Amino acid sequence: MQKLSMLYEGKAKRVYETDIKGVYIVSYKDDATAFNGKKRGSISGKGAINNQITNHLMQLLAKEGIPTHFVQQLSETETAVKAVRIIPLEVIVRSIAAGSLSQRLGLEEGTRLASTVLEFCYKRDDLGDPLVNSSHIKALGLATEEELELIKRYSLAVNDILSDYLAKVGIALIDFKLEFGVTEDGMLVLADEISPDTCRFWDVKTGRKLDKDRFRRDLGDVEEAYHEVMQRLLGRS
Repeated sequence: MQKLSMLYEGKAKRVYETDIKGVYIVSYKDDATAFNGKKRGSISGKGAINNQITNHLMQLLAKEGIPTHFVQQLSETETAVKAVRIIPLEVIVRSIAAGSLSQRLGLEEGTRLASTVLEFCYKRDDLGDPLVNSSHIKALGLATEEELELIKRYSLAVNDILSDYLAKVGIALIDFKLEFGVTEDGMLVLADEISPDTCRFWDVKTGRKLDKDRFRRDLGDVEEAYHEVMQRLLGRS
C-alpha cells in the first residue's frame, strides 16, 4: 500500500490517499489541543498510543457487531482505514457527570446519571462545535433520520460494550465522543478514534483521571496516564 497526497490535517491526525481505491491512511500526531484549539501543546508518544488503543477497541467493537472503518494497522502511528464521508456530528455519550455537563446542569463531577445521555455537537470549529438536537440535524441536513437512529443505536451499544470491557481492567468509562462516516458503498460505520483523547477514563478505585483532562486541567503526569491506559489494555506501554 502506497501513501499518496495528504487529504486533510486535523488537530490530532493527518489523512492520506492511497493507491488502493476506498482506502485511506490515518497518521496520528503527538499534538494536543483543548478548548476547541485554544490550548495547544504536545504529549510525547500520544500518537502511537492513541493509534494502537483505537485499533484494539475498534476490532473489539467489530467482533460485537459494530461496523468500523478499521482495515489494518500499518505501524505504531499509522493505520489503513476505509474511506468515508464523515457525518459532521460529534456524538457524546455520558454515563457519569463530568466536564461541560457538570457545568451546564450544576451536577457534581462523578454523579452517576439515572440513564445514559446522548448529546450531539455540530462539527464546526468556527462556531465552537455547538450542541444540536434531532430537529437541528434534520433542518441542516447533517444526517438522515435512518442514519441518526442507527448512530444512536450504535452509540449506546458502544457504551455498553466498552464499559463492561474497561471495568475488567479497572477503568471507569465516564463519557466519550464518537464520530461516524458513510463508506463509498453507503454503509454507516464508526470512524475517527477511541482513545484517552476522546474518552474520559477514571481509575475505578481511586478516581484518578487517565485521559486528556490531565492536559486540559494542567494536572500533570499526562504521558504517564496515557501509557497506563495502554498498559492495562494491551499489556505494553
